[in-house]
Amino acid sequence: MDLTNQIILMGSLVLLASVLAGVVTRRLGVPLLLVFLLIGMLMGEEGPGGIEFKDVQIAHLFGSLALAIILFDGGMRTPISSFRVGLRPALGLATIGVMITAGLTGAFAAWWLELNWMVGLLLGAIVGSTDAAAVFSLLHSRGLELKQRVGATLEIESGSNDPMAIFLTIAFIEVIVGDHGNMGLTVLWEFVKQMGLGAVVGLAGGLGLAWLINRLEIPQGLYPLAAMAGGLSIFGVAAVMDGSGFLAIYLAGLLLGNRPLQAAQYINRFHDGIAQLAQIGMFLMLGLLVTPSELVPVAVDALLIAAVLILVARPIAVWLCLLPFRFPWREQAFVGWVGLRGAVPIILALFPFLAGIDEAEMLFNIVFFVVLISLLVQGWTVSTFARLLKLEVPPTNHLVQRVELDIPGQQELELVGYRLMETTPVVREKWTSFTLPRSVRIVAHLRDKVLLDALNMLDLRPGDYLYLMASPHDLKALDRLFVASEAPERLSERQFFGEFVLNGVARLDDLSLAYGIAVPEEARGLTLDEFLRRSLNTQPVVGDRLQLTGVELVVREVSGDRIIKVGLKLNKSR
Repeated sequence: MDLTNQIILMGSLVLLASVLAGVVTRRLGVPLLLVFLLIGMLMGEEGPGGIEFKDVQIAHLFGSLALAIILFDGGMRTPISSFRVGLRPALGLATIGVMITAGLTGAFAAWWLELNWMVGLLLGAIVGSTDAAAVFSLLHSRGLELKQRVGATLEIESGSNDPMAIFLTIAFIEVIVGDHGNMGLTVLWEFVKQMGLGAVVGLAGGLGLAWLINRLEIPQGLYPLAAMAGGLSIFGVAAVMDGSGFLAIYLAGLLLGNRPLQAAQYINRFHDGIAQLAQIGMFLMLGLLVTPSELVPVAVDALLIAAVLILVARPIAVWLCLLPFRFPWREQAFVGWVGLRGAVPIILALFPFLAGIDEAEMLFNIVFFVVLISLLVQGWTVSTFARLLKLEVPPTNHLVQRVELDIPGQQELELVGYRLMETTPVVREKWTSFTLPRSVRIVAHLRDKVLLDALNMLDLRPGDYLYLMASPHDLKALDRLFVASEAPERLSERQFFGEFVLNGVARLDDLSLAYGIAVPEEARGLTLDEFLRRSLNTQPVVGDRLQLTGVELVVREVSGDRIIKVGLKLNKSR
């Protein structure tokens, strides 16, 4: 009984410490997942905790379960609209990119470590994929808002490339331990089986789960559990059929997150929390699993392999895969750098243990060291690189509260709440009048925690709370009025987009007359939308820029493939 209570106490204290560590690490810029790994190592057999944990089977089981939950949540977070600019390049990176990265890294490892070339390729496959948990955690916890083309590509890639790494790892293990006459056919069959079954089960299961949730009549608190149980069932069905359970559950989450869903707000909030818990638990466990003293003998080898992976293999793979999509060099450089390794390679490094491969322990220690280097070097510099490469965009969504209203027979509406501050545009600019979108209705106005009897929109003060009912399509317009600006000056709307806002249908000829701008002869008669899309030579996203004589045009708002609003930024030299 005492042991049980002690375990509960210690476990809860470690969990609480891990959660609180997020507050400190966010301020210091330290990758939070690295902290969890280090806490796990401190709890381990060579740390103050003294816990000896060597059960590879349990570690594999728990790691796979946690990763499935993280991918399910990642799928639900990914808006289908981001597929417009991110799907095709991300799929290239998630398949061909992983193979190129694995091949280059594995070839170097086999040469440097004097390994059998198949064992070297196995090591390359294990570290070949970026990690969904690490990428989602760093991009969201830092408050980074990247250009959509970059952010969407990274998130879709990290959520969809795990199946390829798993497939390569399993295929190479089967070739190493088995007697296969034709390795090419073995790898091809494994690929078709893993990806094909994973995709079919994921899409069919996601549609079925959405249909089921929308027809269930259960207490609100049970809907999130039903969604999670359904997602894990889809994962299990695909895995039992020898398909990719990870691809299946990611696709199921993607379908659920982009379809009208009953109790969606409860489901999303629950899964945000449970995914964070899964990340904490998984990295703590993986930290427990490693023996720090065993990392020292492989440190030099692991550093060299990490250097080749980060500085050679990943950039080459990104350059080749993004070449057809005409990504600007700044975006290619950032995608190449943010190839974060995390829990997935460590979990895959357990597979050689389960298969009885002689070099399993050495592979595990090298992979763990590579992950540490990746989180330390790449993870710590994500924000810095985004700023240096000018890929940040002004934040767009800082709602105090957001509640989806399920009103039968009515249009889709949401209740949104804002806390007004000194930096809120309507307060800072001291506007005496402004226009609300047509769908907006004022619900409540609180001052000093007291509900005001009169709703006076022209008397708004710092500290007030304002609650509005609006269509989801009008939320961006409301944000521009009522969201307090917490972004640095370089990301303020005026500094980032410029002094003037123009419509995408405005003609360059008119712009030339109004501002005295020299317009290229071939652009005469074109609208801003047509000119920018032709000049950018890629699908436009917010933040894309084009320099003209004396001014800079900045894409401000996009709908589909059309540029709706353009910022006009005057050069300081004018």
